[in-house]
Amino acid sequence: MRMNEIEFSGARPIDGYGPGFFRIGGQVHAGALLVSDSGVSTWGGLDDADALLALAGQVDVVFIGTGADIAHIPAVLRDQLEEAGLGVETMSSPSAARTYNVLLSEGRRIAAALLPVEG
Repeated sequence: MRMNEIEFSGARPIDGYGPGFFRIGGQVHAGALLVSDSGVSTWGGLDDADALLALAGQVDVVFIGTGADIAHIPAVLRDQLEEAGLGVETMSSPSAARTYNVLLSEGRRIAAALLPVEG
């Protein structure tokens, strides 16, 4: 089997997570975050649709990490994002982080909105 090092072309991958934090590109960030190839910012959680809607035209899909376990997002939020032309995939935050990294390495136009795993 041949192993290849993953290249992220200047974007910062999600390196890890723990109770209340994420490590992105080697830096620790506390709380809920919005991550894309353009950077990292705080996110107000599922009530903060505006931060996600601002990604319209910049990304094709937003992975919404709902914490340690998968949960439904409010239907109103899903409808707003889809009307803005954003694909929405909901999963646990660890799964969203892994999926984000894989697609980021492929150069895809994606973002991750992550609620922290509480512990």
